[in-house]
Amino acid sequence: MSQASARHLLVDTEEQCLTLKTQIEGGADFAVIAQEHSNCPSKMQGGDLGTFGRGQMVPEFDEVVFTADLNTVQGPVKTQFGYHLLEVTARS
Repeated sequence: MSQASARHLLVDTEEQCLTLKTQIEGGADFAVIAQEHSNCPSKMQGGDLGTFGRGQMVPEFDEVVFTADLNTVQGPVKTQFGYHLLEVTARS
């Protein structure tokens, strides 16, 4: 079974998500931005979600995690929870 490790941040609006993505792409630390802005409890770990298998996350999130390039910020990804930025850190 495929496994991936990723980190993410979750915000309420696409606009905020795009603003944070610009900051990260400009050199801001993903973990710090997640700690300061994310609505997800994972913000305490800089957005780190650990390792999980295909199908353990919502479909929109899962699709990106198992197809996107590693170590590249993806998003905004809209789910029922809001707007995510995510970064796949490993996949097997």
